[in-house]
Amino acid sequence: MDLQFTWAWLALWLALFPAAMGVANLFFVRPPRGTPGAGTLVSILIPARNEEANIATCLRHALASRGVAVEVVVMDDGSTDRTAQIVRDIALADPRVRLESCPPLPPGWTGKVHACARLAEKSEGTHLLFIDADVRLERDAAAAMAGHADRTGTAMVTGVPRQEIGSLGEAVTVPMINFLLFCYLPGGGRAFTRRPDMAAGCGQLMMVERKAYNASGGHTAIRGLLHDALQLARRMRAAGFATEIVEGAPLATCRMYDGLAQSWSGFIKNAREGMATPVGLPIWTVMLAGAFLWPIALLPCAWAFLALAIGFALRAAVTLRVREPWWTIPLHPAAVAVALAIQWTALVRGLMGKPAGWKGRAYGAREQDSAYQPDGTA
Repeated sequence: MDLQFTWAWLALWLALFPAAMGVANLFFVRPPRGTPGAGTLVSILIPARNEEANIATCLRHALASRGVAVEVVVMDDGSTDRTAQIVRDIALADPRVRLESCPPLPPGWTGKVHACARLAEKSEGTHLLFIDADVRLERDAAAAMAGHADRTGTAMVTGVPRQEIGSLGEAVTVPMINFLLFCYLPGGGRAFTRRPDMAAGCGQLMMVERKAYNASGGHTAIRGLLHDALQLARRMRAAGFATEIVEGAPLATCRMYDGLAQSWSGFIKNAREGMATPVGLPIWTVMLAGAFLWPIALLPCAWAFLALAIGFALRAAVTLRVREPWWTIPLHPAAVAVALAIQWTALVRGLMGKPAGWKGRAYGAREQDSAYQPDGTA
């Protein structure tokens, strides 16, 4: 009984740590505020590879932007479906839309990063707003993000769109994005610190000021990596520029994946550049499992019950704040378990030399390492 009490007490402290940080970040992370300066042009940049199901809706929302001048550039990255033709048809009706064809993928590059680099080259805006083809921008999103960048002097403004969740598989994977951001990142990615190791970013919704983007090397500096937003944020901070996470739910909506299989594959591709490291993952496992899974095994101990209650309350606060479905809240222990399973799978695959990949492309660890050095130089 004494041992059970000790373990439950430790679990409680492990739950209190993210609770304290989560409460602080729920206060600090706010929507962007500001008015774009005169002459601002936002280039909305969309890498697209076989996105015929999404691209028309994505463009319709982007073209509805107000409060700032926009251009929309789509980079067709070797699509074999009707993506390019859909964009051409829309471009005929609205000259703000341009279709570009991505050159063949060079050695040492990952696909999306290469497409984003080419998009930046083809764009004319003072601010570059990179979004995924499954993102639906709100009408004031581009203006608010550009205005926030101008008002605060922030070189990168990024946020997590409101996540649409339509299946159980998505419910036990996708909500961990915002939960980890709010509850385990000091400051929630705010610009009060420029430390690269505290940077964060979401590639679904990421605006960068062009001059800072070019000065930091842009996507070319991270050409062999997969987690483009995180790595670009780190790169920009290392170059002396401020980056900031803002509240993304009022800015855009996105359905990342469709079902567990797609979610699993999608999260594994980025895991090696995040939690899934030989040193970091055991620590993450203790922190997450100790706070949200171990207390279940220690019931009915009062300390374990309190730890669980704190965990569910924290998850509820984050879920409601980011406007995700309420019915995902009771699934939180399962989401933690699945998140750890994904990370451990990614780590083991990496140690075995198995390539990461996405949308028909595979990237070996050696190929990625050859394009990016540990000190951030390319």
